Amino acid sequence: MSAPPVLTPPPAGLWERWGHRLRPTLTYWMQTEVHVYGFSIAANVLLSFFPFLIVTFSVCRYTLGWTATVDAIELVLNDYFPGSPGDPSSFFEFIRRNLLATAGSRRTLQVVSLLLLLFTANGIFEPLEVAFNRVWGIQKNRSYLRNQLISLGLIFVCGTLALASTVLSGVTVKHLGETSPLARFLEMTLLKTAALPLGMLMLFLIYWLLPNARIPPRHVLPAAIVVGLALEALKYLNLLTWPLWRGKLRAEYGPFTYSVTIILWGFLGAMIVLAGAEWAARRHPLAPVPTSSNSLRREGQTPYT
Repeated sequence: MSAPPVLTPPPAGLWERWGHRLRPTLTYWMQTEVHVYGFSIAANVLLSFFPFLIVTFSVCRYTLGWTATVDAIELVLNDYFPGSPGDPSSFFEFIRRNLLATAGSRRTLQVVSLLLLLFTANGIFEPLEVAFNRVWGIQKNRSYLRNQLISLGLIFVCGTLALASTVLSGVTVKHLGETSPLARFLEMTLLKTAALPLGMLMLFLIYWLLPNARIPPRHVLPAAIVVGLALEALKYLNLLTWPLWRGKLRAEYGPFTYSVTIILWGFLGAMIVLAGAEWAARRHPLAPVPTSSNSLRREGQTPYT
């Protein structure tokens, strides 16, 4: 009989314990393929960002006829992007001005924008599935068609949740009066209260459904909560540090400053999402499944080994 493995006790100090816990994640981040996944996700975030705004704006204004919800969209943008309304040099004003000019000139929900949004948003989930399959030890990815079908369902669910949060705030303002200080306070409170749990729910669905295997929901729920909090912290980090490196980006990239900014922050967000998947898989490794399992093959799912 072989001797039982010797278990190394965790470090005693606080910093040593945190270093012991974060070391696997840092090692994971240093892998070349993880950076490839992150930049691929960030590029598709850039491609789908403005079409998503156009579709959301058009649905709220021209389909639902709720102008107060349009104000809620602007409030969401101002919560994520630095700057103030009316300041031509601010990131927020740049997006708001172009959104109003583009969506306002169409007066209808554009089919082309919707199709472009579906195509580019699907591109976000392709590298995500490959990355998730790697961390869970899943050998086979879905076919392109099956990946697109799963991605399409996630897009509709996540888009509906995001739109519901915005519409809820807009309806509140519509009943209380758009210029009422109470309405503005309640709008901001509702947005901030709903955004965090809805974001965690979106992450949970992505972590649970996107890998090409049956992942127990309890294995990914803690990761969805932690990553949701981390992305919220990243948002405020962006707002705090934007004045420090705005000038540097403008000097280096000129007219492409805002595009580069979205890619950089999209990459950081993608790396946090990927780290959450790695953390969940490390804490709850999936048990090997016999390769001769006919039930998994019929469902198009792969063994965990």
